[in-house]
Amino acid sequence: MENKGQNPETAGSVSNEAVRRDVKSLFKSGRTFLSELLDIRSDTDRDSTIEAVKKDISFKGHNAWILIFSIFVASIGLNVSSTAVVIGAMLISPLMGPIVGIGLSLAINDIETLKRSLINLAVMIVLSVLTATLYFAVSPISELTPELEARTYPTILDVLVAIFGGLALIVAKTKKGTIASVIFGVAIATALMPPLCTVGYGLAMGEWQYYAGAFYLFSINAVFIALSTFIVAKFLGFPMVKYANSRRRRFVTQMASLIALVVMIPSLYLFYKLYKEQVFTSATKEYVTNVIRYEGAEVVKFSQDYKSKRIDVYLIGALVPKDKINEWYSQLTEDNLLSDAQLKIHQGSDQSSQMAEQLSSAVRSGILEDLYVNNQQALSDKNQQIQLLEEELTRIKASALPFNSLSQEVHINYDDIDRFGFSNTINTNFEKSDTIPTFMVAWKSSLSESSKRKEEAKLKAWLKLKYKLDTLAIARY
Repeated sequence: MENKGQNPETAGSVSNEAVRRDVKSLFKSGRTFLSELLDIRSDTDRDSTIEAVKKDISFKGHNAWILIFSIFVASIGLNVSSTAVVIGAMLISPLMGPIVGIGLSLAINDIETLKRSLINLAVMIVLSVLTATLYFAVSPISELTPELEARTYPTILDVLVAIFGGLALIVAKTKKGTIASVIFGVAIATALMPPLCTVGYGLAMGEWQYYAGAFYLFSINAVFIALSTFIVAKFLGFPMVKYANSRRRRFVTQMASLIALVVMIPSLYLFYKLYKEQVFTSATKEYVTNVIRYEGAEVVKFSQDYKSKRIDVYLIGALVPKDKINEWYSQLTEDNLLSDAQLKIHQGSDQSSQMAEQLSSAVRSGILEDLYVNNQQALSDKNQQIQLLEEELTRIKASALPFNSLSQEVHINYDDIDRFGFSNTINTNFEKSDTIPTFMVAWKSSLSESSKRKEEAKLKAWLKLKYKLDTLAIARY
């Protein structure tokens, strides 16, 4: 009888083909899902976005006063180191409009909008700095607070926040029905206003490194927000501005491309530079924390300079031997991120290093404060021990009183005493307890009250002197 069953090889081929079809279908479904999940082109309103961005560029009337008041609020917040106040000021600031306008106008070759954006941004910056300078010039609080200090120099994190914040901002603006909460959040995250306030602080205090560093931070934030806007506008295919004159159109296109290139190349270089500096700083911190260790010695401060590739470490305590320091040098050269760095160890006993002069006043005051607190605690502990010992000594002295012989002396010296007694009384104020020797006296009724008080004072003074007691009490039956 003929076998009509399927050939095993044919069956296996059919099965493999089915698996391949299923895998292909799965990948296609996944690609479709991700495309729908991340697609922003279909929900982008290009014309409305351009109109909204151009509207936010304008800076006059209400916007000018809002900026002035928000600068005052932010300056007060920085002056008293209040994060909540600074955040509130950033929410009401209109600084973001011209920066987004610059990025969009470059993307669509709109020179007129670019001019308006640059002019309005310049006016905003000047007005903000003048307002902040005026405030800090009259403010009674002139010290550099942590909130102000945090805005004096940019880091790689500031660049990343500006990039992703700018991307979130322009994506939110391009959506049909602008997402206001995203725009507010970006205003807080990118923090354009605090650096400008810090510029004003630096000018008012005459500290060039503060206003230079703060304006550097503001410039980085502004450039990368504009760059993010430019990239998203190009990605979404915003319509280019058309000019009737073909020569003018080519000129505008060339100028826009040139400006975009001029902005982009330094920005990328700056990003790389800050990235390398941040890597060096992080590697230095990890090296000092994990490698610079020696029993009896402690790191009180370390600093690093990326430009000179120098690391200074300040130690106190036991003197670290030369062999151990050489071992640290060897481990530094083996670190790929720090192989070209120079390490300088400053020790407390190394007079040539003039460690005391090199340590910052903040570090010195911190060390002195720690020593003061520790000494105060030690003194407090010793005072408590002394008090306990004194109380114990008093108790021992009181318990060792020869009452029989004492009572005979009292009877001879004080005719007006009918009865005499003694006991140790324990008193407390619910914080500490005291044992007080207490002498009980019953005076003759014929003795006046004033005479009783006088005789009690004499008896108390005599007993203190006789038995060398610091504290005792006279009570009546």
